Parts: sequence; C-alpha cells; structure tokens
Amino acid sequence: MTETGVRRVLLFFVLLAAGCARHEPSPAPPRVESAIAPFPDQTSTIVVPVTARLDQLERGLDKRTPRVLWTIDEHRDKCVKGKRVDLGIGKVKVTPDLGCRLVGQVTRGTIRVSGRGERLDITMPVSAVIHVRNIGGVLGETVTARALVHATGKLAIVGNWQPRATLDLAYDWREPPGIEIAGQRITFTSRADQKLKRVVAKLERDLPGEVARLDLRAQLDGAWRHGFTVIELSKRNPPAWMRIAPRALGVGGYRVAGRELQLTLAAEALTQTFVGKRPADPAPTPLPPPSRVAGQPGLRFFIPVLADYAQLEPVVLRTLRKLAAKGISLTGVGAVDVDFGRVTVYATSNNRLAVGVTARVVPRDRRFPATSGEAWLTAQPYNEENSQLVRARDVQLAADTDSDAVDLIVSLLDATQVQQAVALALQHDFAPDYQQVLAKAQAAIGARQQGDFFLSTDVTRVTTGRLQVTGAGLFLPVRAEGVARIAYRPR
Repeated sequence: MTETGVRRVLLFFVLLAAGCARHEPSPAPPRVESAIAPFPDQTSTIVVPVTARLDQLERGLDKRTPRVLWTIDEHRDKCVKGKRVDLGIGKVKVTPDLGCRLVGQVTRGTIRVSGRGERLDITMPVSAVIHVRNIGGVLGETVTARALVHATGKLAIVGNWQPRATLDLAYDWREPPGIEIAGQRITFTSRADQKLKRVVAKLERDLPGEVARLDLRAQLDGAWRHGFTVIELSKRNPPAWMRIAPRALGVGGYRVAGRELQLTLAAEALTQTFVGKRPADPAPTPLPPPSRVAGQPGLRFFIPVLADYAQLEPVVLRTLRKLAAKGISLTGVGAVDVDFGRVTVYATSNNRLAVGVTARVVPRDRRFPATSGEAWLTAQPYNEENSQLVRARDVQLAADTDSDAVDLIVSLLDATQVQQAVALALQHDFAPDYQQVLAKAQAAIGARQQGDFFLSTDVTRVTTGRLQVTGAGLFLPVRAEGVARIAYRPR
C-alpha cells in the first residue's frame, strides 16, 4: 500500500473513532499585545505673519516732526548788487549795493508712508514763505518755495527683535526760493539746503524708532507662546494627538501690501504624534532672538489609521461561507459539507495574523463521520509603499500537519482553496478609514482661535507607510504635510 493509502486508512479510523464528538480546539498561536510603535519626531516650519498698519507709522513720524521746520529772520548787506559801468579805463559803480531783511518760516505738510513689495516710501512736502523787506530802505517782496522730501528704503530685524530701517533719503526743490528784484535773481537755496539736510537727517533717525513702536515684538511674543500646544487629531480608533513645541524663530521677509506692513516669520517647531492618552502640554520657552530657520516650510506630522480585527472577522466568515456554498473537496475524503461558525483574528508573533476558524465538517462519503472543532491559520498582511490596500500572503496552518492523526478540521484549513479564500478575505482597503481620519484631522487642526491669535492649518500632501500588525489592530502609519500659520487677530 502506498503512503497516501496508509494516511487515508489512518484518517478513516481516527474519524470513525471520533464519531460526531466535538474535538478539543487545537492550540492557538500566541496572542501578541504589542502597542503601536512610537512615531518619530518631525521638524516643521510654521509661518507666523505679523502685520502693522502704515497709518500708525505715519502718525508717529507726524508727531515727532514739528510743523514749523525752521524760522528765518536775518539781514543781508547785498540782496541786490550795485551796477558797474566800464569806462574803458575801469569799471565804475553807478548804483550802490542794496541790503534787505529776510523774515519768514519753512513748514511741512502731512507725512505720508506707503510702499509696495519690499520697498517702503516716505514723502513729506515742505513749503516756505519768506518776506523780503527794506530792500534799499523802501521795497518789500514775498518769496515762496516748495520742496518734496522723499525716502525709499528697506527694513531689517536685528538683536532682540528690534526693527531697523535702512533708508535712502533725498529732497527735490519743486519751486526753489528766489525773487526777481531790479532785474536780478536773488536765491536763498544754499542756506535752505543746509537747514533741510538737518530735517532729512532727523527723519532718518526717527523712522527706526517709530518702526520699533509698532509693537511687533509683543505680537511675536504672543504668537510664540501660543505655538506651544496640543491638538487632538482624532477622538477614537485610535485617539491621537499632535504636540507642537517651537524651537527657533527666523525672519522670512516682509512686504508692503496696501496700507499694511506684513512681516513674515518662520517658526521651526518639533511636532510629535501620540496615540492613546493626551500628552502633557509643552512648556513654553521665552521668545528667542532671531535665528536662521532651515528646511522646507510646512507642518509635518503622523496620522494613525487603525483597522480593528473585529472588522476583518465577519469578512473572513462571509468569504468562507460563500466558498462552502460552492462546494469544498478534501484530499482523501472527497466532497464535504461545511458549516463555518466563528472566525477569530488577532496579532501573533513575527508581524503575522492568527486566524481561528470553527466549523462542522460533514463528509458526503458516509464512511467518514462528521466532525466539529476549531483550527488555526497564520498569515502575513502587507501593503505596497503609499498604498492603502492591504493584502495577505504566506497563509499556513498553525498546527503540525505531519501527524498521523490528522484532524478533519485541520485538513479543511490545509486545503488550498480555503487558504486562498482566507487570504482574499483578509484583504482590506484602508481608503475609507484613511479618508475619514484625514477629514477628522483636517477639521481638528483646520482653524482655531486662541486668545488674540488664530491658528490655521491645511493638509496638502499625504504619504502612506508600511503596515504594522499591533495588538490593537492593523496599523497604517500616514505621514501628513501641510501649511500652518499663527496670525494675530485681536477679538
């Protein structure tokens, strides 16, 4: 008799002795209660826009600069030079030099601050009214003049978040001070220039101080403190949290848009993802001095996507029952009728799943008695990089099938068609869970007001990692990237 024939005879006598008795369950694979592995910390860059109204800068400069820039009250001996006649032997003065008195003042108009992009523009109109009196003892005239002081420059942040203005200041005489008297042009530009240069220099000194009074540092300090926070990503399945702890703050640039000066900062932060219990709030640290913030801007964190094994069990059971309806044939036994009763799925060692199946098997060949019992398979779930579709491979019996006393339930699970059905049933598409968790995370971190500061985030890119078999379920690590802003919005 061949070896196969011997095994069939042994199987026949074992089953015959068993009759319809219920078999003790075969030993189950060890249950592993492993937790989800800690997520690696991520380095993120959060944009912190700080804004100031140019109107405030205008008012400050206007307050610092007096309306009357300087007054004039002086005597000139030679307002009009005497005329000379050339007699061939020399020039002879025929009219004397005429003196005069200059009385008046130079005033300014409203200082305007504007700009575009990185350029800051400041303009200040200047006007002068000068009365020329006692020209030769009898004449009197009034002189008017107009100039426009203008500055273009850039801002910088130095030291302890103090703004500094680097400006290029100049002025143009639109109407130089002067007068026509007795056919001569009298000008006062040179002396006016000396005075106006002092005004320009004072404006250059005052501007950085007024920029400093915009109170940008107070906004920065508040935004920095509110950056230390814990955000709930999901309430359950599983509960997850993101903790943000800023570490550095750097200047990303500024621009003038309309009537606003917008300073863009970049906060480098440590973003950590926690699963389960809410982590403690990070302790705020004092606002550090400006530093270089390296790396690509954006918020980076993980989102845990978990499939409970209870989700898989009914799917496996339905698949096996469909297979039973089509008919199952076992080697050495022939066609059998199978009533699958319960499926149990949990994590076992070596990153595998244990799949327990209870069934009643009734051979159609009446020489073999019906058998009820439970047997176990193990399988390795896996996914491709950036794929939410989980498949199972390497499905195998957890029992020793080399024993001569082969149980009919074990034979059932050893059948290729049954193992293929189990592998197919363990296939799980995480896409619905994935989309749901992403939606919850986006809603949780999307927008929130904390005091006078508004935190807003938007997930822009998502990548999927490798599947992990944990005690809580099949775990798919999802790395999310997005943009985050902390803006000052007083309520």
